[in-house]
Amino acid sequence: MAIRILADEVVSQIAAGEVIERPASVVKELIENAIDAGASAIMIRTEEAGKRIIEIIDNGCGIQSDELEKAVMRHATSKLTNAEDLFHIHTLGFRGEALAAAGSVSRMRITTCTAEGNNGYSITVDGGKITGIHQTGTKQGTIVQVTDLFYNVPARLKFLKSDVTERNQIEILISRYALAYPNIRWQSTHDGKPGIRTTGNADYREVLTAIYGVDIAKKLIEIDLKEEGISVFGFISPVALTRSNRREMNFFVNGRWIQDVQLNSAIIRAYQSLIMVGRYPIAALFISMDPEEVDVNVHPSKAEVRFRSPDKVFGIVHRAVRRSLIFQSPVPEIHSNAQWPGWHAPANPQSNDNELTTVVDNPAEGIPVAFWRTELPQNQIPPNNSIPAGSSSAILQPQSNFQTAPINPGFPILRWIGQIGGTYVIAEGPDGLYLIDQHAAHERILFEKLMGQVDSRIASQSLLEPAIVQVSAWQTSLLEENMDILTRLGFRIELFGPATYRILSIPEIFTKGNPAAAVRSIVEDFEEDETPLQSEIEKRIAGRICKSMAVKAGQPLSEEEQRGLIRDLENCQSPRTCPHGRPTMIHLSIHLLERQFGRKGTI
Repeated sequence: MAIRILADEVVSQIAAGEVIERPASVVKELIENAIDAGASAIMIRTEEAGKRIIEIIDNGCGIQSDELEKAVMRHATSKLTNAEDLFHIHTLGFRGEALAAAGSVSRMRITTCTAEGNNGYSITVDGGKITGIHQTGTKQGTIVQVTDLFYNVPARLKFLKSDVTERNQIEILISRYALAYPNIRWQSTHDGKPGIRTTGNADYREVLTAIYGVDIAKKLIEIDLKEEGISVFGFISPVALTRSNRREMNFFVNGRWIQDVQLNSAIIRAYQSLIMVGRYPIAALFISMDPEEVDVNVHPSKAEVRFRSPDKVFGIVHRAVRRSLIFQSPVPEIHSNAQWPGWHAPANPQSNDNELTTVVDNPAEGIPVAFWRTELPQNQIPPNNSIPAGSSSAILQPQSNFQTAPINPGFPILRWIGQIGGTYVIAEGPDGLYLIDQHAAHERILFEKLMGQVDSRIASQSLLEPAIVQVSAWQTSLLEENMDILTRLGFRIELFGPATYRILSIPEIFTKGNPAAAVRSIVEDFEEDETPLQSEIEKRIAGRICKSMAVKAGQPLSEEEQRGLIRDLENCQSPRTCPHGRPTMIHLSIHLLERQFGRKGTI
């Protein structure tokens, strides 16, 4: 269709003009133009997170040479003719502002050729002013190159985030459009490094694999429901696969990515009572409906829409998700290991059963108290405190002539009792009962062992078979940025393909853990409060790795593993909290227990 300048009455009804806020804003507008042009292949190239170069290449219909000058003017579009068209829009763009807005804050070159044209044409725009139009050789399609973004608006350039953040915003944006249009072949490159790659064969699972990796893509549940003229199709995660925020809940209405509070609420309610509070699913839902039932002319960025019947849309989305969860969600898998990384049973366990671990002063009786690892009743303890071999658990035994300094003066001396719920190790101390969170405690142990070796050289163990880890395309820059720290922490990792890495070596203390999970923890969302480690990147990364490698709640531990956990915790400098500030234990004092049992009044 011919490009025309919109009439004033139409312009007045269009929402506030487009604002180019960051490089991702430019990429979004240019991608939408390429899709509207019928492209079957779109290439995106950026340098310096889009601040220096943004280049979009498509094989769409191109722009007629006599309309090229109009294309960079405000409110010039081929998608609207009158105000009524605003209520049945079938295209992503319609305001005619994208190229004009991008050209006003950059140096822009557009090279294009139509199927009928024998030659291509190129137009250059500098700060909103056309500086030249000339004939050139090119194939069908359009190449838009935006350079020196915000060179004439330094204030906006100053407020951009770091290159990693801006690059991630671009890659997340591309991934959303790749999901919405799996029939288009997508290819992105950032500073010469590959990003998202798809084949354009309309296979949603393939696109999901390119975005999330094979492990997550194969677990996602497909949903498909049609009711009352509304179709809901897409993919959701099973209840065992969640995130700590809503970032990966994506909605597309008639091919347009949108943000909608009600749709978010519909999914969250569908998962209600199935996942923990504060956790959110992964979702990619494609909603198709009559364009007249949705108003897209609501927000300048076109990211918000208004439904004519919002309650109906809410109900259909909720039912589609809930039904699929109930009928298709798999039973969560449980992985249990006999041992965990960072601790090894002693070569002769019984030899440790006879050792005196430490001595403290009993505040009640004023005499030193020692913890012996033995099951002998008190009346059978041999003279001269000689404990026979073969003992296994611990009792509290006074020793009047023996004193030893505690391993950690600020840590209570503990006698192992057992494990409860596969999560908490029970121990007795000099003044009551202690419940130790095995995950938090082991996380602290691993963290201090790892950081204690950093100043020297962390011992690494080469893997017999390299572990392969695939991350999301937008996470590669995060991983690359922290690669030096991972090397310093004892990992040896190399690129093995687009968004794929091969782990060759890991720290020795993690040899029984999952290397891929440790590396993913660097770039995936994190549910813990990282404030205690916020100012130290190396410690923050080490804390994430240790959390992923630590023994999990619900994992049964052998007696020796529980004893080893207590002994290792005693050796820690800060044994009372995990690296993220969560307590490793709680204390139930003798006084509290006596009050609970009515020995000293009621609580």
